[in-house]
Amino acid sequence: MKFTVADLLDQVPVSGSVESETLEKIFRLSNRSEKDTLQLAIQGLEKLGVITCPKEGSIQRTDNPDMIEARLRCSSKGFCFAIRDDGGEDIYIRDHQLNHAWNGDRVLVKVTREGGRRRSPEGGVQCILERQTTSLLAHLDQQENRVVALPLDDRLLATIELAEAGEHSGSLVEVKVDRYPVAQFAARGHVARPLPLDAGAAGDRELLLTKANLHERPEAPRSSLKTPNAKKRQQLCDQPSLLLRSWSGAGAPALPAVHVEPHEGGSRLWVHAPTVAERLAPGQALDAWIKERGEALCLGEVWQPLLNGPLDEACRFTVGEEQDAITLRLDINAEGDVRDWLFCLSRIRPVAEITPAQLEALGARKPKARSVPAALKPIKDQIGQLETLLFCARSLQAEAIRNGVLELDLAAPELESLGDLGRSWPDADRQQWISPLNEQDPQSILAVLVMAADRTWSQHSQDLQVKALELLAPEAEASALTDVAKAAVALELPLELEEDGTPSPVELAQAIASCPQRRVLDRQLCQALPAPLLEIDATTEPGEGGANDDSEVTASAETDRSSSTPRRTAPWCCPTLHAADLINQQLLSAVLLEGKDRPSVRQKDKVVLGERGCGSRIEWPLFSQSQSQKISELAPQRLLQKLNARRRQVAELRRDVVAMMQARHCEPMVGQEQPGVISGVQSYGFFVELPPSMIEGLVHVSSLNDDWYEYRSRQNRLVGRRNRRRYQLGDAVTVKIMKVDVLRNQIDLEVVASADDAAEVVSTAPGSGQEASIPVLVNEH
Repeated sequence: MKFTVADLLDQVPVSGSVESETLEKIFRLSNRSEKDTLQLAIQGLEKLGVITCPKEGSIQRTDNPDMIEARLRCSSKGFCFAIRDDGGEDIYIRDHQLNHAWNGDRVLVKVTREGGRRRSPEGGVQCILERQTTSLLAHLDQQENRVVALPLDDRLLATIELAEAGEHSGSLVEVKVDRYPVAQFAARGHVARPLPLDAGAAGDRELLLTKANLHERPEAPRSSLKTPNAKKRQQLCDQPSLLLRSWSGAGAPALPAVHVEPHEGGSRLWVHAPTVAERLAPGQALDAWIKERGEALCLGEVWQPLLNGPLDEACRFTVGEEQDAITLRLDINAEGDVRDWLFCLSRIRPVAEITPAQLEALGARKPKARSVPAALKPIKDQIGQLETLLFCARSLQAEAIRNGVLELDLAAPELESLGDLGRSWPDADRQQWISPLNEQDPQSILAVLVMAADRTWSQHSQDLQVKALELLAPEAEASALTDVAKAAVALELPLELEEDGTPSPVELAQAIASCPQRRVLDRQLCQALPAPLLEIDATTEPGEGGANDDSEVTASAETDRSSSTPRRTAPWCCPTLHAADLINQQLLSAVLLEGKDRPSVRQKDKVVLGERGCGSRIEWPLFSQSQSQKISELAPQRLLQKLNARRRQVAELRRDVVAMMQARHCEPMVGQEQPGVISGVQSYGFFVELPPSMIEGLVHVSSLNDDWYEYRSRQNRLVGRRNRRRYQLGDAVTVKIMKVDVLRNQIDLEVVASADDAAEVVSTAPGSGQEASIPVLVNEH
C-alpha cells in the first residue's frame, strides 16, 4: 500500500475538507485496486467517527475526544501501554484489546475504563495508524508441517508464517512482513537473508541495524545546493576560532567552531555552527529526505551520516579554509550568567583543531612552566585561548547546575571497541541531565557551550514570538523518584522522606553527589527521568510582532532559575547530527535573512534582529503572510511525532551497540572471577556491574543455593532467611561469569563466596547476638 492511515489523516485538514480525488493524486494512486483501498480506508475511519463525508467525494475531520492517538509500548511479559502524544496518562491495553497491534505501532485508542488513584485507565486499540515494524530478526522453528519465524524481540507477541524457509531453517534471519495479522489470519512473511553471528564487527553492526529496522535507509535524492547569502555576513576570518573534536570514526559529522576571549571579568564567546539551512530550500526533496532520516547514526568506529556527501562537504569546517557559518556571540560573566547575546550570519576561518591528546598535555603542564610540551607546539599560540575556554566552560557548567540542571556521573564504558561512542556527545546527548565536565575531552567542553547556545535561541525566539522547536522534558513519576530516594536512604544518605512529599530530582542528585555509591544511584535516577520530547510552543504565532520586551525575557529566565526544572532549550548548533537542529536553523536563518528590521523601507532606523531584547522594539509583523505560512510548515505535528520516534529508535540502537560490544568483550572471560558492584536488585536476583568495562550481568536468585532469599524492595536488598546474609545495592561482590548470550545481550553470573562472607554469615546468624540492619528514614502510615 502506498499510504498509511496516518498519511491519510495528515492530508485531511482540521478545518475544511479535502476531495478524495485530491488524495488519489497526492498518494499517486493510478489503478483501480489502489483507489479501492483508499475508499475502504475512508469508510473504516468514517465508521470509527474519525472523519465524516458530508457529501460524496468530500472528507473532513471530526472532533472526537474519545479517540486518542498514541504509541504502543509492550513488554516481554505481555503488558502493553498506549503512550499518549498529548502527555496524558498512559493507557493500559489488555492483550485481547490489542487488535493485532504490535510494539511501537501508532494507534488510535478508546478509553474503556477510567483510571483511579493507583490504577491506570484501560482502553482498546480501535485503529492502527502506522506500523513500526516492517522487517524483523527471527529464529526459524519447525511446527508440525510448517516453518514459522519467532521474533527475536520478545516485545513482539506474534508468530510469522513463512511460505518457505529453504536452507535457512534453524538459523537467525531477517524476515520481511508481507501481511500483518488480521481477524483469524496470522502474519505472513518471507526470509530476506540470513544473518550470521560470527561475521565480525561489520556483521554485528548489520545485525543491530536490522534489529532496529534502520538497515534500509533510502538513498539521497539528487539535488542542487543553494549558495549562502553573502551580503549580510560578518567577516570573522581574522578571528582565531578553534575546532573542538574528539570523534575520529569514518563519516563522523561536522561540528561547530568556537572562539573565546576575556571580557569584563568574564568571557566573550562565539559559537559558529555549520550553516546547513542556507544551502537547502525548505520542502525540497533533499530537505524532506534529511528530516525523514532524522538522526545521524553512530555505530562505534563507523557512522551513517544524516547529510548526503555533497552537503556534508559544503558545510564542514576545515582548518585554514574560509567557510560560511551561523554565529552566536555570548557575553558571560565570571559566574557563568549570560548577560548579552547577538545572532548573526558570518564567515570564519578556523586556525586549529583541538584533540584529546592536546588537552591532556595542557592539563599536565605546570602553570608557570616555560617549556611547551610536544603535543601543544602546533597550537602554542592558542594556549591562552584554551585556558580562557576552560574557565568559560567551568563557569557555564556551574551556572547550569545552580539553575537546576542535574549532573550525573555516568561515564561511558572503557572499551576501545566503542570508538566514538566512548566520547562525550557534543550536545550533551539531549537528556534531562549533563555529565561532569571532562577537561581532557574536547567535545565535553563543546557540549557545555552548545547547551548555552541552544538555551539562548529558546529565549530569543520567545522574545521575537517565533515558534522554535524545543526539547521539553516530562515530569518524572513520583513513585519512580520515591524508589530512588528509598534506595539512597537505605545506603544511609542524609535524606528524609515525608509521607506526603516526594523529593525533586535536584534534591536527589545533590544528596547522591557525595555518596561512595554515586554511580549506581545516578543510574537509578537517570532511569527515573523521562527522555525530553520535541515540541513547538503553541502559545505564540510566528512573527506576529509586538514581541515580548526584554524585561519579560529576563523574568522568564529568573523563573527558570528558581525552578527545579531545567530551562527550555531549542537546539540549533548541530544540524549535521539532528534534523531538529536543522529545523531551528531554518527558523533562525529566516529571522536573520527575511525578517523585517523596520516597518517600511522609508524608515532609516533598523532593529538588529539578532540582538538581545530586540523584540521590544518591533511593533510590526516580523514576516509577511506568505513567509509566516512557510515557517509554520517547517515542523508539522506529524513530523514532530516522527522525529521523536526516531530519537527513541536511535537511542535504543546506541544502547544495543554498546551492550553487544560489552558482551563481545565478555565472551573470552567465561569462567573467570571478576570484582563488581551490585547495580540493581529485583525479586528474581540482582545485577552486577563490572568496571571498567561496565559490563552488567545477572545473578539469578536460583543460583543463591545457600539459603532462601527474601526481596525487600524498600531497602533494595535480598536477605537470607537463616543466615541473614544480604545483597544490597552498591555492595562490592566477586562473581564468576557463567554464560554470555551476545544476541540478547544477557550475561549470567554467579556469586563467589569468600572467607569474609562466611564470617559475616556466622556473625549475623540467629543466636549470634547481632543482626545486620540499616535504619530507614521513611515516614509511612
